[in-house]
Amino acid sequence: MMVESNLLWLIPFLPLLGAAINGLFGLRLQRRFGRKAVAVVSVVLPLISFGLAVLAFWRLPEGGLLLDQLWSWIAVGNIQVDLAFSMDPLSAMMALMVTFVGGLIHIYSIGYMADDESFWRFFSFLNLFMFSMLVLVLGDNLLLMFVGWEGVGLCSYLLIGFWYKEKANAKAGMKAFVVNRIGDFGFLVGMFILFWSLGGTWSDGAYHVDGRFSLTFRELPALVEAAAHKTLWGVPVMTLAGIFLFIGAVGKSAQIPLYVWLPDAMAGPTPVSALIHAATMVTAGVYMVARMNFLYVQSPTAMTVVAVTGAATALFAATIGVFQYDIKKVLAYSTVSQLGFMFIGVGVGAFWAGSYHLLTHAFFKACLFLGAGSVILAMHHEQDMRKMGGLGHVMPVTRWTYWFACVAISGFPIAAGFFSKDEILWQAYNSAGLLVPGWSLWLAGFLAAGLTSFYMWRSYFMTFTGPTVKVHGHEPTEQPRVITMVLAALALGAFAALFIGIPALWMGTPPRLEEFLAPVFTAAEHLPKVYAHGQGHAMEWGLMGASVGIAFLGLGLAWWLYRGRRNELPARLKTKLPRLHALFYNKYYVDEIYDATAIRGFLGIGRLSAWFDTVIIDGLVNGVGMLTRAFAWLDGAIDAYVVDGAVNGLGLLVRKSGAGLRNLQTGRLPTYLAGLVIGTVLVAVLTRFILDVYA
Repeated sequence: MMVESNLLWLIPFLPLLGAAINGLFGLRLQRRFGRKAVAVVSVVLPLISFGLAVLAFWRLPEGGLLLDQLWSWIAVGNIQVDLAFSMDPLSAMMALMVTFVGGLIHIYSIGYMADDESFWRFFSFLNLFMFSMLVLVLGDNLLLMFVGWEGVGLCSYLLIGFWYKEKANAKAGMKAFVVNRIGDFGFLVGMFILFWSLGGTWSDGAYHVDGRFSLTFRELPALVEAAAHKTLWGVPVMTLAGIFLFIGAVGKSAQIPLYVWLPDAMAGPTPVSALIHAATMVTAGVYMVARMNFLYVQSPTAMTVVAVTGAATALFAATIGVFQYDIKKVLAYSTVSQLGFMFIGVGVGAFWAGSYHLLTHAFFKACLFLGAGSVILAMHHEQDMRKMGGLGHVMPVTRWTYWFACVAISGFPIAAGFFSKDEILWQAYNSAGLLVPGWSLWLAGFLAAGLTSFYMWRSYFMTFTGPTVKVHGHEPTEQPRVITMVLAALALGAFAALFIGIPALWMGTPPRLEEFLAPVFTAAEHLPKVYAHGQGHAMEWGLMGASVGIAFLGLGLAWWLYRGRRNELPARLKTKLPRLHALFYNKYYVDEIYDATAIRGFLGIGRLSAWFDTVIIDGLVNGVGMLTRAFAWLDGAIDAYVVDGAVNGLGLLVRKSGAGLRNLQTGRLPTYLAGLVIGTVLVAVLTRFILDVYA
């Protein structure tokens, strides 16, 4: 069922309007009316978008979608792409999450950025970020999704490098931009493969059009199913398309090997970190795989690549997070790890579970980042946890909201994070039909979950327990209500979201979110499982108990080692195992390896290309130029000295002869008579001489 709507386009348009107003007139507004004018424009318009998203959600028919077809965008041959927005259950969940969490981050930013001289520019970029993400999730076709996909990449560059006068910040923004371009190339290749496979067939060295081609999500499932038998270079096209599209997701959602940009993204203001990690850019890759579920279920190989990459990233990033001291770096690696959990979910075919973890993660990760921002403000922008401590005594709201967010991410069953993470682990264990056993994916996720609990509680105890530190001789203080109220709202969301994901094991009925999203994920209904429905209750209970147990183990170990800074064991271990500590602390030297190989390699290729261009190409061009100039000089010399010389010489001879003869023309009669007499005499003499000779 399809219901026409005229409201969906307004959801992304209003943040775009805010970005335009502040981008064009923000400085003038700020100078004339103060920062409040900029804040009102920037915050009110996204909140109206949230209201419209709620309205559209309530109008959403069961199992149907809302649609806004604005106008025909591309119409070439058998290709028809409209500028259209649609809302089905999945995009409804995403739009509500982006506008609600993003709106709260906008409110928080009013307090965090209050003293920044580029207040107006910051909010213009922030609004543009929301617009791009909303285009990505509401776009009715793959091409429009790619427009939003590129938009969030641009905004991440602008916001990560917002304080661009510091070289490290500008470098971090550029790093994010370049790494994402690598992933985006894969995304484009995936779209081209779909174009070739769905719109026609290669045969006899030529491309033959089969019928009308479409990139619309409503029409793609049937086209994909019809083309599932096709191959390209001997490989099923759905496998190729799925893997190349996933390369784009690896870049956006910071998975191995393209995760390196996300930890450096901490260079931007903390609200930017929260928006990137919780509600916008990094969730784009997970959303894309979930949206294209009908393609991935056609290829166990592609699904295996997604799941294995997620499992490896979840565990790998968690081991790094254990050894970080920068509070934002800890949270950054936790995001990389949690995104790995989401990819495990969508990779094993539990698309709803991966989407649910995306939703719960938005709440607790935004709460964690903004809580860290509150701490950083109180510490006068100090981010090293070794220089913190005891802040729980003077910052109670920040402390307890951060505490509950740690509960959520660690996987305790009083917060939503437990239910989404545990459902992913169970579905991974229960998966079948992939190229790796499900238990191996579960084990990697299980170990990553234990490490997550440890390093998150480590950050809590190092920051909020022990004697209270002083900054410049004064105790830190709690932040204004514009910050603390946002933290409370996000913590409440991290709790309330559990009610839509309580498993059937507890309630006897499927989770409400699973039922809500079911119309989008019908293609995954028949994926093979180890245990049929209801047969694995004992195993599921056992794995759930193990998850709770390892969460408590991580909490207990962090409490023992870091509560109040009373345990000297971490310092002794660091001293005894310096190389091992350096390996983890320096993130396995991946950045250094990339710098020594890929980066220097490409720079070397660039220098070689520059040398070839300067010496060879320019040499050839300059040599041809020199020869041309030499021939031109020779031609000029011949023209000047030979041709012009002959012409000028003849003219000179005539002129000299004329000048000599001109002396005979005196105009005097006596002279002429004398000449006549002399000439007559000479002629007579000459005649006589000739006659004598011949006589």
